[in-house]
Amino acid sequence: MASTYTALGVELMATGENAGTWGTKTNTNLQIFEQISGGFTTQAVGDSGTPTALTVSDGSTGATMSHRMIELTGSITGNRVVTIPLDTQTFYFLRNSTSGAYTVQFKYVSGSGDSYTFSATDKGDQVVFATANDGTNPDIYTMAFGDGDVTLTGTQTLTNKTLTSPKIGTNILDTNGNELINLTATSSAVNEITLANAATGNAPTITASGETNVSLNLVPKGSGTLQGNGSALKIAGKETIWIPAAAMYAATTNGADAEQVETTATRPDMKVFDFDASTKQYTQFTIAMPKSWNEGTLTYQVYWAPSTTNTGNAIFGLQGVACADGDTIDVAYGTAIEVTDAGIGTVEDQQITSESSAMTVAGSPAAGEQSYFQLYRDAADGGDTFTGECRVLGIKLFFTTDAANDA
Repeated sequence: MASTYTALGVELMATGENAGTWGTKTNTNLQIFEQISGGFTTQAVGDSGTPTALTVSDGSTGATMSHRMIELTGSITGNRVVTIPLDTQTFYFLRNSTSGAYTVQFKYVSGSGDSYTFSATDKGDQVVFATANDGTNPDIYTMAFGDGDVTLTGTQTLTNKTLTSPKIGTNILDTNGNELINLTATSSAVNEITLANAATGNAPTITASGETNVSLNLVPKGSGTLQGNGSALKIAGKETIWIPAAAMYAATTNGADAEQVETTATRPDMKVFDFDASTKQYTQFTIAMPKSWNEGTLTYQVYWAPSTTNTGNAIFGLQGVACADGDTIDVAYGTAIEVTDAGIGTVEDQQITSESSAMTVAGSPAAGEQSYFQLYRDAADGGDTFTGECRVLGIKLFFTTDAANDA
């Protein structure tokens, strides 16, 4: 009885069957024909420095290189080579299924002709043609069919390709595989950024887009700064105003004494307000706060110098009120916030208090309003134990902005 060789559907002969019709066409020859036409096999790539040589013996079946479709397998720990004899002239469908991030080269056993190499990350397919065009240096060519196709598993370079509305995952990597840009999805997002290049003489832009009015939020990490051309950019946040004693004036009631104190001739004189050691005294100043101020709370530090070597505590307080256009200026100050500082023990030394807690400016301040401030030393308080006059040189006022400028 005849049986069927399923790969091609050709009939294998039993001994003597179809004699005179098949002639010398033996079962072996039919199997060899099947391999050459389209047979599939696997080939383990040897994990050593010796190339894996594919050979064939005349009249025998089962040779790997006689099959058209060859899957290269095996776990490799280095770059490996698979060779074929110099007289091989055919084509192969190759699949690289080796494990390990190493290259696999398919080439003739010798010579300097072209070869084909699967990259260390290419676990895909390739169609190659063994030319045997030169008995000494034949070439392995890749065939146009499938060459450059995008595969699911291969790592490939796309050149001159157009992607229609691509969806990119959670990040974009650089050529070394390191994270370049991380992407985070927001549920029901409607705002985004638009990148635009520019013609000669113009700057490319990064633009917030989406709704009618959309801010662009650039957020450094930790203590990092927002930079432009390598230098930190000024951004809305905590700011300071310096108010020297020369810009203050004594309150009409219980005012501190304005003085100019010489240290040593031709050295710095101190413009100060002397606050008494036993009486609560006041000095005042006024500021039209910047429009960029967020109208929130303020903090401050007092800069002063001791008039004696005493190391007792001095208690300072600051309070403020804002007046809009048309408001009366005859209005009470807001709640005072106090800060305590001990004498340093040396006359004419520079002293700076710690930063105070938050102070609220009364009068519901708004952009463009003038604010009045009153600074005092509460020497009448039992906690104020500094026995000399406190010579106030000025105060540093801290405020927070919420706009880029005062426009």
